[in-house]
Amino acid sequence: MTAVADVPVSEPHVMKTYGRLPIAMSHGRGCRVWDTAGREYIDGLGGIAVNTLGHAHPKFVAALQDQVSKLIHCSNYYHVPGQEALAAKLTELSGLTNAFFCSTGLEANEAALKLARKFGHEKGIERPEVIVYEKAFHGRSIATLSATGNPKVQAGFGPLVEGFVRIPLNDLAAVEEVARTNPNVVAVFLETIQGEGGINPARWDYLRDLRALCDRQDWLLMLDEVQCGIGRTGKWFAHQWAGIVPDVMPLAKGLGSGVPIGAVVCGPRAAHIFQPGNHGTTFGGNPLSMRAGVETIRIMEEDGLLDNAERVGAHLQKSLAEVLAGLAGVVEIRGAGLMIGIELDRPCGEILSRAMEAGLLLSVTADRVIRLVPPLILTVAEADEIVAKLAPLVRHFLSAADA
Repeated sequence: MTAVADVPVSEPHVMKTYGRLPIAMSHGRGCRVWDTAGREYIDGLGGIAVNTLGHAHPKFVAALQDQVSKLIHCSNYYHVPGQEALAAKLTELSGLTNAFFCSTGLEANEAALKLARKFGHEKGIERPEVIVYEKAFHGRSIATLSATGNPKVQAGFGPLVEGFVRIPLNDLAAVEEVARTNPNVVAVFLETIQGEGGINPARWDYLRDLRALCDRQDWLLMLDEVQCGIGRTGKWFAHQWAGIVPDVMPLAKGLGSGVPIGAVVCGPRAAHIFQPGNHGTTFGGNPLSMRAGVETIRIMEEDGLLDNAERVGAHLQKSLAEVLAGLAGVVEIRGAGLMIGIELDRPCGEILSRAMEAGLLLSVTADRVIRLVPPLILTVAEADEIVAKLAPLVRHFLSAADA
């Protein structure tokens, strides 16, 4: 395989907001993609947990082609039948009652924060505050950046938005202390499994305790399922492993299998907070994105992708644990379903380019965590291929660093 460094890539007119690897993708099929030079890769990244159905899924392609031939966008001045169809399905799967549609996870999280503030104002709280978490990531707008728990991401963008109380994940005593001392808190906002923060799951017992505490305090429990939702862990939404139902649930990423879509799904305590004029969007809920969401869920159900994500994810995590067992420098392998992180004891960003040269797409998050979030159609054989490519890279990286 030709070295990545040999591929000339130039973007003189595009803002340099990404540290891109020097290749460009041409096309994909299933869990494989090819770059413009014809090299093949197994996709362990899934567009960062977006390409639920992989690439060029024949049922999905046919549905989008049909929709594009009819109507891509109109406006929220009018009824969009696909919105009710997708909202009905999401509420059926979640046990919630209503949905608002936007275009991204950032927008979904921004809407959740607005809901929390209006909820507080309606209770007579002049300066509502929201509990958020260390290592969290909720987006890069000023409000979601302020809710994010990563100083490196926030650097250079102050002053940040006020109204957030930050605590450690899985520390119930910290939440109870805030409840005792801060009468302005109106909501708890967290990722069920932190993605960008390093694949850090909230414990299921912690989520159950949070649900009970929010009920006692009359707070909204808002669970960001942007990255871990839509079947990635083997249930439709990761919090369902804890047997709870949130009040507010932002979604995006995998919901449209690559078509930009976001949603905020709410239960009775939050579903009617927004009234006409309180919130809106130009592109959100357009006919194309709604068709993408409806078809994604339909195909997932037809093809049994929740069971596949749980089964193949467990196999992948177990295989990684076996081949990396006892290797000095591997701190932990964790996650659920097809959302897996391999934490090393040192920064490992260079594994990105090494994996690409080996024909594997993945990411490194939180500096030291190798993240795998492949399409939910991944097979056991493809999982074994990921392990066969990745394990030698990890071993070589750690041994070279220690030499």
